[in-house]
Amino acid sequence: MQVNIREAFKAVQREKDIAPDVLQDSLEAALLAAYKKMPDAREDTIARLDLDANEILILARRQVVEQVADPGTEIALDEARSHQEDAEVGQVLEIDVTPSPATMGRLAAGAFRQVLQQKTREAERKSLLDQYRNKAGETLVGQVQRIEGRTLIVSFGKVEGVVPSAEQVPGEHFRVGDRIKVFLVEVKEGTRGTQLLCSRAHAGLVRELFELEIPEILDGSVQIEAISREAGFRTKIAVRAMRPGIDPVGACVGARGGRIQSIVSELRNEKIDIIRWSSNPTEYIANALSPAKVSSVQVVGEHSARIIVADSQLSQTIGREGQNVRLAARLTGFKIDIKSESQAKALAAPGSGSSPAVSGDAAGSSGPAGLSEVAEPAPVGAAD
Repeated sequence: MQVNIREAFKAVQREKDIAPDVLQDSLEAALLAAYKKMPDAREDTIARLDLDANEILILARRQVVEQVADPGTEIALDEARSHQEDAEVGQVLEIDVTPSPATMGRLAAGAFRQVLQQKTREAERKSLLDQYRNKAGETLVGQVQRIEGRTLIVSFGKVEGVVPSAEQVPGEHFRVGDRIKVFLVEVKEGTRGTQLLCSRAHAGLVRELFELEIPEILDGSVQIEAISREAGFRTKIAVRAMRPGIDPVGACVGARGGRIQSIVSELRNEKIDIIRWSSNPTEYIANALSPAKVSSVQVVGEHSARIIVADSQLSQTIGREGQNVRLAARLTGFKIDIKSESQAKALAAPGSGSSPAVSGDAAGSSGPAGLSEVAEPAPVGAAD
């Protein structure tokens, strides 16, 4: 079986756009693997593709010695000089052990087919990898393919996405075959091919849903400044207008709440507070504590604030298990200490001792930046 090595090499290179040295290494490795399966294959051999001579050689590497101890790796000096007249002890010779042309032709044809298939798969994997790497940070729609323990495996056609239990929302349940929207966190190349790490709990999912549902956010008229989320329970999102005459909160809510309701439905009725962002930290913090009403805000230090609220507003300001103040702290980047009016008066009284305050920690959050008009915050969803 005759194979035109040079022409076959050029054809594969053109078809798969593979660098010549990479293709040559791949073909030599495939040829050597095929040769080693032959019953009379020699030990310690290499394959060499010689395009100029249009041939493939199988070469046995042997070290020249006075007395042979291991025939698989050594050759006696006398025999070595029959292959190379000036051979010396200690030298490593490459001895031609190439099979017959017919056998070598079959090996070459099989090697080209194997490498072509391998490079085709690699090209497809690379294409998918590049395609989905460009989608990192976006929302994807897939179908639940299977459930392994508490992990969801989502199909996006030729690739699979993994939603670990830590990236799922408490209380959400999916079945095989369900369509699901997920946030693409990271793209990995593993032994099983391209794999996507996805999330339902990531704050980026909320951002993406707002961009998909609110035209003003998509065209830049309204900008999302910050998001803090406790998946499955509550999200706070700060927005500001980038053009005069636009109400950023109203644009997000939509007529009769139509726009925000579709987002709430996708998040399985997670509560969402839409906050009007402000460059004034005092007003921004007051807005962030929505739906509670704040009596006063005092900024102390660079990233701390003291809040006074009416006694009747204290529990709502704090929220269930401190959730409202915690989310507000993350949203604004401020550590927030809250006192009721009666606690503040008791502290101000002469000779009074200290009174405990409730605080929200902003660790891991970034503070606001920029300028914006300030207005009353508009909560969406039931209050705590």
